[in-house]
Parts: sequence; C-alpha cells; structure tokens
Amino acid sequence: MQVSLIILAAGQGTRMNSDTPKVLHKVAAAPLLHHAMAAGRALDPVRSVVVVGHGGEAVAAAARAFDETAEVVVQEEQKGTGHAVAQAAPLLADLPGEAIVLYGDTPFIRPETLQAMLAARASHAVVVLGFHARDPGRYGRLLTQGDQLLAIREFKDATSEERAITLCNSGVICADAQTLFRLVAQIGNANAAGEYYLTDVVELARAAGLSAGVVTCDEAETMGVNTRAQLAEAEAAFQARARAEALENGVTLTAPETVFFALDTHIGRDAIIGPNVLFGPGVTIESGAEIKGFCHLEGCHVSRGADVGPFARLRPGAELAEDVHVGNFVEIKNAILDEGVKVGHLTYIGDADIGEYTNIGAGTVTCNYDGVMKHRTRIGKRAFIGSDTMLVAPVTVGDGALTASGSVITEDVPAEAIALARARQVNKPGLATRLFEKLRALKAAKAKG
Repeated sequence: MQVSLIILAAGQGTRMNSDTPKVLHKVAAAPLLHHAMAAGRALDPVRSVVVVGHGGEAVAAAARAFDETAEVVVQEEQKGTGHAVAQAAPLLADLPGEAIVLYGDTPFIRPETLQAMLAARASHAVVVLGFHARDPGRYGRLLTQGDQLLAIREFKDATSEERAITLCNSGVICADAQTLFRLVAQIGNANAAGEYYLTDVVELARAAGLSAGVVTCDEAETMGVNTRAQLAEAEAAFQARARAEALENGVTLTAPETVFFALDTHIGRDAIIGPNVLFGPGVTIESGAEIKGFCHLEGCHVSRGADVGPFARLRPGAELAEDVHVGNFVEIKNAILDEGVKVGHLTYIGDADIGEYTNIGAGTVTCNYDGVMKHRTRIGKRAFIGSDTMLVAPVTVGDGALTASGSVITEDVPAEAIALARARQVNKPGLATRLFEKLRALKAAKAKG
C-alpha cells in the first residue's frame, strides 16, 4: 500500500514563551518533529511533506536532517489545520494511495496505531484517530453512531450534550490522498474561530456519500506539547516507556529511573547500564557491553564485551571494539579503539586510531588541535603509552612501542622502540633544606614588617 505523510509543523507555539519554533523543542534529545517523522517512517512512505510556518527555515532544516527526502511547503498565514493540509495539495493531490496527516507537536503516535488506521480504510473512506479522555477538556469531540463517525465537533462549537462526550479527536486522519484533498478544498471557515478546520472533512465526506470511521488508541499516544510543563511531561513519558522497553528486551538497568535515553538509542540484550547514565543522540551499545554509572554517551558505538566508566564520556565518532576498557574520567572523541585496548583513567583520546591490545596510561592526552586544524594520532598494536604522555598530533607510535611516563611526543616513534621525551633529572644534595630555611626567614621578615 502506497502511503504519503503530511506533517503539520507551522504553529508558533506562543504558550512555550520561546523564540524557538514549538516543534523544535526536544524530547529525548530530539526535536518533537523527529518523533512524529519517526512514527511515520515506519510506514515506508513514498512522500513526506512537512508544512512549516513560524521559523520555517529552521523547521525545514530539522526535517531534512531527519529525512533528506522530506519535502517542505510553507503556510504563509496560519488559518487552521484544513488550510495547512491544503498547502500540500500541489505535491500530493494527484498521487495514488493513502495520505496520513500527523502533527509535529504530537510525538507519541505509535506506528502500530497508524497501521490500524490504514487497515480500517478497508471499511471507511476517511479514518480518524480518537481516544477516550479522562478529562476531555477543550478537545474536539467525535460524534458517532455504531461504527460510523458522523462528525467532529470543535469544543468552541459544541453543545453542552456534545461536550459531555469523552471520545475525543487526536487530529490524526487517514484517507485516500485524492479524496482527502478534494474534501479539503470544500472546507469553509464559518465557525467561532474563523478558521478552516480539517475536522470538517468528516461531514463533507458523509455529505458526498462516503463512510467515516474511528480507530482508538491510548490517550498517552495523543499527548500534545504546547507548554514547557507539557514538554517536561512528554520527556518523563518517553523515558518511562524507553526504560520499560529496555528491561523487556533483556537490558539490565540497575537504577532505571536515573537512566535517560535518546530517541534513537539502541542497546543489545544482556548489556548492563549503571545508574545516572545519559544517552545523547546516535548511540549503539552491543549485547554484553557494560556502561557503568555517571557516564555520558553521544554519537558512539560500543561493541560486545566492552566496558565504559564510571564517570566516562564518549563523544561523537567514538568507536569501541570488542573487550575495550574505558575507565573513570576518560573522554573519547572521534577515535577508533581496536579490540582489547585499555584506557584506564584520567585521559583524553581525540582524533585517534589505537591498535588492538594497546595500553594507555593515566593522564595521557592526544594533543589534536593547533588552534586552527584538528590532527590525528595513530598508535599501533600492543603499544604501551606511559602515564602523563602528551602525544602532539599528527604523530604515529608504532606496533609494540613504548613511551616513557611524562614524555611529550612530537615525532613518530618506530615499532618496538622506547621514546623518552622529558628533561633529564638533576639532584642537588642538601639544597632543599637551605632553600626552605631561606624562604621561612623571608616569610618571618615580612610578618614583622
């Protein structure tokens, strides 16, 4: 079945009290827009159209960052949801197959729910996603008779009897693309807000002799984000669900409530995640790896059998092969650590390639930045980098080589060589005692003066 997506992302979101477009505020380290696009992507759409308005350039850039094939149309004036959908007509109106309307500020619609809507299209020309609300508030109400949806009534226009209905409208709608745009073209704005409501397509469809129906989902799926408080609620909801899914999938979380996931975090079965671990975007943890407490990971890959932390940071481009050990207060950035590498503590490895079973001593730094350019450090297999070694890139240390503790390495080290790059130690017998006596006398003289 061919499916196209229309994602409405034009709203300013004034209740956010922010200069940032509402759909670009983040939940799980990803813009709200990306959550909506991720749900739709599971349907393998042939076209994805994002309708932008306020902050349109930034929203368009975010959409294309998630899906480079996403198409963007601009709603110059915000005249309602029906008007917003109409902006996509030039791209999709002649396209065969289904169209689904999603919302950039409604992040938790599940792919399974969208699949259920597509299945319901076998019985109805128009399918609306509804939910039973504990507190219906100002949601639009779904007016039904049996399995038929008669109308969607906006709260502003509803009678007191209609407002007593608890079956509410999520805004998500599915129909044949050509049918949808034909109906949208007929929408008027004779309502309390003077807007073109997408919800009117239900009554227009029935007037044309077409059937409309409802698919329901859990209210939590339809959570919209309009305020900072709701953004915090959405974050909490996402994390609770992500933690539960991780546990269900065989991941050990020693203190689940303290672990924070990103939208795209992937963790394999039998991985162990300690307390207070934060996953930024782009993290993959393979089965059997362990991330100890208080680590921050972003844009990295940790292979089977590796262990990280506690108190470690993996930045974008960090690639840890099997059985790598990264210890406390170690930072890895844009570096490849081959199998069995050990980086125990208090070390920065940036822009580097480190061969298998090499040991990196405490206090080692790859000095990768000259103030303008970044440079790469290459260390071979089974090398030993002594504590407090400064590796001034670009530099190469060969297989089996050793650097003496406290060395500043500015030239390549051949394989199996020892590099000593530090000043020679000189001992002056008795000088310490004489120096301290002199300093104490000076101190006493200043105290009297």
